[in-house]
This record gives sequence, C-alpha cells and structure tokens, in this order.
Amino acid sequence: MPRKLTILLLVLMSSALLSVPFLVPGTGWLSLIAFVPLLWAEDIATGDGMKGFCWWHYLCFVLWNAATTFWVCNATLGGGIFAILANAFQMSLVFGLFRWSRKWLSGSLPYIFLAFAWIAWERWYLTDAQISWPWLVLGNAFARTTGWIQWYEYTGTLGGSLLVWAANLSVFGILESLADGRWMTFNWKAKSAALLGTSALFVSPPVVSMFLRPEPCDETLDVVIAQPNIDPYNKFGGMTQEEQNELLLSQFSDIPDSVPVLLAAPETFTGDVVTNDLSSSPTVQRFTSFLAGHPNANLLVGASSRTYLNRALRPSYTARRAGNGLWMESHNSALMLDAFSFPEIFHKSKLVVAVEMTPYPAFFCKIDDWLGGVMGRCIGQSEVGPLHFNEYAYASGARVTAVSDSLNLASADSASRREVFVSETIPVGCAVCYESVYGEYCTEYVRKGARLLAVITNDAWWGDTPGYVQHLSYSCLRAIETRRWVARCANTGISAIIDPSGKIVSRTSWWQPEVLKGKVGLSDSQTFFVLHGDFIGRLSTLMTALILLATLVRRFSR
Repeated sequence: MPRKLTILLLVLMSSALLSVPFLVPGTGWLSLIAFVPLLWAEDIATGDGMKGFCWWHYLCFVLWNAATTFWVCNATLGGGIFAILANAFQMSLVFGLFRWSRKWLSGSLPYIFLAFAWIAWERWYLTDAQISWPWLVLGNAFARTTGWIQWYEYTGTLGGSLLVWAANLSVFGILESLADGRWMTFNWKAKSAALLGTSALFVSPPVVSMFLRPEPCDETLDVVIAQPNIDPYNKFGGMTQEEQNELLLSQFSDIPDSVPVLLAAPETFTGDVVTNDLSSSPTVQRFTSFLAGHPNANLLVGASSRTYLNRALRPSYTARRAGNGLWMESHNSALMLDAFSFPEIFHKSKLVVAVEMTPYPAFFCKIDDWLGGVMGRCIGQSEVGPLHFNEYAYASGARVTAVSDSLNLASADSASRREVFVSETIPVGCAVCYESVYGEYCTEYVRKGARLLAVITNDAWWGDTPGYVQHLSYSCLRAIETRRWVARCANTGISAIIDPSGKIVSRTSWWQPEVLKGKVGLSDSQTFFVLHGDFIGRLSTLMTALILLATLVRRFSR
C-alpha cells in the first residue's frame, strides 16, 4: 500500500476513534486507543523522513472537531468554522512540539513530553486562555460513560485526559515493539509488566469506580424546573415578554407552599433587566409579585442584563454607545428572587469567544467597531458570587444611575455579602450555560458554601444536534467532581435532575414545553478535587516546562 494512503487511513481511523465517544453513549473506552493510529502514522512519516506531516495530523484534528462540534455553525457559521479550525490548529501545535522534541530527545521521553504538553495545554484552555474552546478536553470523552469515572471526585476531567494518554502510549509502545522485533528481546518480567500495566489502565477505572460512591444526603429540597420551549430565533415573533412571563408562571402554578422550593427558569429568559435600577424591570416586578404568594419559594432565572454608564469617554473597550451620552455594558446574568429579600444577581464569567466575548479587547474591539459591532461584548465577573442590590445606592426616581465600576458593584461592606445564591434554606451555586464545561471553576461555588449546583442554559441555538446532548453530559461530570446534586434547566431541553454519581435521575424531552419536579439532596462535604483543584494540570505544566528546558539544552549543546 502506498505510504500516503496508509497514513491517510491511519489519520481517518484516529479521527473516528476520537469522535465516537462524544457522539455515542458508552463508548468512552475508545478514546484509550484513539491516538494509536495517529502515532503510528507519525512513526511512519518520521522513519521515511517525510516532511509536512503536520498537515496530516492537522487533518485528523479538523475532522475530529468538525464531526463533534459542527453544530456550533447553526448558531454562528463564521464562529463555528473558526472554532473548528482554530481548535485543531492548537492541537496540531502540541503535536508539532512533539515532532520537534524527537529530534533532540531519545527513547520514551518525547512521548512523555507529548502527554504532559497536551494536558498542560488543556489546563491553560480551562483557566487563562482568552481564545478558548475546551469542549473536547480528552477527559470529557467519558461524560457519557460515567460508570468508569467516579474517581473524577479526586482528579477532575484532566485525570481522564491523563488516563487517555497513558493507555494510548502503552498500547502504542507494545505494538511498536512487536513490529520492530524488540518484544522478543524482552524477558518475561518485562513482558508481564507491560501487559499487566496496560491491562490495568483499561480495567482499573470501572473497577475502582465500583467502590466510590457519594455520601448520602440527610437533607432534601424540592425543585421545580420550567422548560418553556421558546424558540430564541423567533423569541418575540409570536409572544411579547409579558406573554412569555405568564407562560413561565403558569408552569409554576402547582408548587408546594409548605416546604422550601427552588424554581428554575432558563438562561436569557428576559432582556429587560437594567442593573442600575432593577425595580424598573417589568419581569422582575411580575415575578416578585408572584413570589409574594409563595413565601417558601426562590426563583432562579436567566436574563440578558445591561449596565448604563454616564461618561464623556468610552469607559472600557467593551462598552457600546447607548444614546443620550450613555454607554452600555452587557451581561449574561442569573437572578435569584424571593418574596422578602433584595434580589441577587450573578454575571456569567466564562463567556463564549466571539459570541459573547471579544478576546484581547484592546486589539479586537477596534476591528469589531470597524466591522459594525458583529462580535459579542458581554462583561463577566472575576469572582464567583452574586452582587447584592441592597448594597447599592440609587438616585431617587432615576432609571439610570452612573456607576464608577460596572465590574465590581458591591459595597465596601463585603463581610455582609453571601458568597452563593442563598436564602435561609437554599444555598445554590449557579453555572450559566458554557460555565458548566469548566470543572475547576464550578468547584468555587462549593468552596463558598453551595450545597446544590444549578445549571441554567439555552441550547436551542444549536438545533437538534449532538450539541445539547454533549452539554447535558458535562453537567454529569460536574456532579461527580463536586458530589453535588445538579438541577439543570434548559429552555428547549434537555432539563434534568442529576445525582452526585452523575446519574440522570429524571429528564425532559427535547423541544417540548415541560415541567420537571423532584427532590435533590443538599450536601456539605467537599471532595479532594474541590479542595485541591486541577493538580494534574499544574503538575503537567511543570513537567512540560522541565522537559522543554531539557530539550533546549540538548539542542544548543550540540
């Protein structure tokens, strides 16, 4: 068979094996061998002195990204194409470093470098990168194979990434030694160790998971999750905001009044919230009036909110003109309302690049202005925790009050602030849509007192594609990592109640108006991952730096 055809078949095989776990339930184990064909193709290309192999592994990663995240194009064609190509490019850069290291390092060290460099890149993607799309973190491949990964309560998803690389490199090492005859030179102890070690990588995860179970919860809470099923592409084509409010409240018509209950409504449900003057929102007024008749209920609802600033000059790169000398900054927010307290609001922090957030705003916002403002410019928060409207000072009778800092509106009396959405009985951390992809970020809620996690989202933008199913499965990962119940509310589905083992206890259908009722447990325990975070990512970053330094020393010492 011609060399290029062989390499092409191996590349196609790897892309398929990488893609299937994100598309088909129960196939996460395929990721444990997914890189073997690509590594084999790499070996063929290196042995033959083939130049330009980077284009082959770039093809592999483009196909993987396209097969699993093509649905992004349904919401934004340009953004979807960019996400696929840019994500694949960064994956290729990691492999490019690996190919370069093979020139100066021998034996297994370049492969160890590849594994650590990949995980270090994922860690950077999940923390500091402004252009980031961590949907395909390798550990996410097990999101629909949760019976394998109960140990994520210790390692988080990067533990899964480490398992993937350890298994792939072990299998590849055995196959390579068989192909070149080295296997026959090993003694029986070496052969046994290699086979037993590789087998353990496949067998241990599900076996260990059998003995890891969350602690039972002594307290429970009633939850009522509304799925109004409003098409976001025609949000106001047939219904006004007032009509949508009444539709939602009709879904809450039959709620228990004798016990505390959490009501959940989806992301971006309303767009009439002004943070400078919350009382001016007709939606907040209507919901507050409803809650007055249900004193034991708390309502968690998403809103596209705005903050107005009265400045002569642009207060920030992300601000847009709002007329009358005002500037406007936008937020994707979650509000907590009840019958007695001042509302609390949290602004989504993990924003989707280009859709909600303009990366490197000092540079790209100028381009965006020139293009007519096509990119999103939402402003998030740097800290996990709500802002409290009772701590703000408003001008009497003014709809818009100038504020000095739209990113940190809380008063100096921070000691009185509650760190999570909380009433006297309902401490809940709320992840807004894309935030549920970030494991270590979600643990901040638990460290600050959340006994329950909620996810509010609007997955309708992607249509009936694998996107909303993948997104649902990532909430299962957050449940395992934190050992918290998760109440997930999605505008058009799938809404769900997930237990701390990542099992979906109950769920709604896709694209149907439904109400999901149930009980969730309230937990006070904190997992190893909650307490220590992505230690595997930090260790991988250190090891990557050390091996890279060793490679440079070897390079310039010759």
